[in-house]
Amino acid sequence: MNKPAKKTTKTGSAERHYDTLIAPVITEKSTIASENNQVVFRVPLEATKPQIAEAVEALFKVKVKAVNTLRTKGKNKQFRGRVYTRSTVKKAIVTLEEGHAIDVTGRI
Repeated sequence: MNKPAKKTTKTGSAERHYDTLIAPVITEKSTIASENNQVVFRVPLEATKPQIAEAVEALFKVKVKAVNTLRTKGKNKQFRGRVYTRSTVKKAIVTLEEGHAIDVTGRI
């Protein structure tokens, strides 16, 4: 018995896009990058570059030129004598086409 293929609805794909982009990274370095048409987002560790580009284009209605990703391994830290490990984080630096911009401080 073959199961029928699941149809992706617009709401299902929108939820997937919101799951791909966790949060914008707002630091001094990312603010300087925004002058070069770049925006930085935190993304899940399993997110791929095509998924990230698709999510940014769908949610913000802009054209993506390139996506660069980096993983920051969690460090071992100590707080009041207790040792813990920070979570590993993946960031995506999204370069936008000329003429396109994203205001990450506003709402979607």
